[in-house]
Amino acid sequence: MTDDSGEEAASARRPAKDGPDAETRKAAAALAGRCERQVNRLARELTERRFTALPEYAALPEDMRTLEIADTARQGIRRFLREAAGRRTPDADLRVFTERAAQRAEEGLELSSLLETYFIAAEAVWDMLCDTALPGEEAALRLLARRQLRGLGQVVTAVTDAYQAEREAIRAEHRETLREIARALLTGEPVGRFGIAASASHLVLTVRTLESSSAEGGVRPLQGIAERRTLRRIRTRLENLVDGAVLMHRDERGGHILLPSTVRTSDLTEPLVGAAAGGERIIVGAARSADVADVPRTAARSARIARIADATGRPSGVYELDDVLLDYHLSGPADSAPLLAALLDPLADRPELVATVRAYLDHDMDRRRTARALAVHPNTVDNRLATAARLTGVDPRTARGLLRYAAALTLRQLG
Repeated sequence: MTDDSGEEAASARRPAKDGPDAETRKAAAALAGRCERQVNRLARELTERRFTALPEYAALPEDMRTLEIADTARQGIRRFLREAAGRRTPDADLRVFTERAAQRAEEGLELSSLLETYFIAAEAVWDMLCDTALPGEEAALRLLARRQLRGLGQVVTAVTDAYQAEREAIRAEHRETLREIARALLTGEPVGRFGIAASASHLVLTVRTLESSSAEGGVRPLQGIAERRTLRRIRTRLENLVDGAVLMHRDERGGHILLPSTVRTSDLTEPLVGAAAGGERIIVGAARSADVADVPRTAARSARIARIADATGRPSGVYELDDVLLDYHLSGPADSAPLLAALLDPLADRPELVATVRAYLDHDMDRRRTARALAVHPNTVDNRLATAARLTGVDPRTARGLLRYAAALTLRQLG
């Protein structure tokens, strides 16, 4: 469990008075040699008594504790004693520890519990050295302590790296499986091989991540690293909410997320909108599927809801069909849509008139509130509305005209 491979080279670089003298090295080798006959006993004590203090260790299968872990302990102790006696050990000797670390990661043992076994073993080895040391071997003990600390650091580093590499590989494989499940659900492919019942229902979300503003004064989708970071934050927050894995599939405009149908949309605003770290705008469309076969249609609905909420300038939030029902209905495929949208053609060169009609709608036909929003006089609002009525032939100050303008604006915004 230690590494003294660089000790001699380091000693050669230091003044002689700073390194252990030949007599101390010889005594340390002799002490280590006397301990070698105790290796089997100590490994047995570790697996039968000292490691059992760890709850996760006690839950391991009996054969793993008495065979595999005991063998690893024996190899670790012998490795240290060989190096303590001045015999070089090849770096390949670390392979058994890194392989065991990868196995423990695959089995789900916590890294802290795995590392604790190495520190417990190091303490047991130190106790053995102290019990075996003879009077006058204090300098040899100090040398062995230094060697043990160096070796323990090398082994712990190698074990930690191997464990984390295996865990990351497992996580990557798990995420890829989740992406494949999400893709299959969204495209209507069979998902029985993933253990998903045909009757399972889902809450389907369409997430659109947008910049709060652009140089042109509008909004545009986040792209590249910024988009991926935002979606990762969203996934992490949702995993904490549902206490489990989240199915996510990215596309060119954001991504789809599938959650258990029991999740309430009222609980989603904070984890979704709160994921905006740089002031970006996050629009989420939400719809529920009846079963697995219904997921593609539901995803199309949630995407349309998100598109409408985005195009109509709604703030960051989670939107369901009821929130955009009129716009959703009016923006559906129909032969009359182009004709209805053409209502605004006469105002193409008068953007202030379009902005005034929109503000008039947004402020419930209150001319004074509309004027404040536009930073103009209320009479200016009246004049602009009258001009729009004259140019289009439809008066936005009437109920029927107001509905026509609302529909035309929605259709224009949705392209």
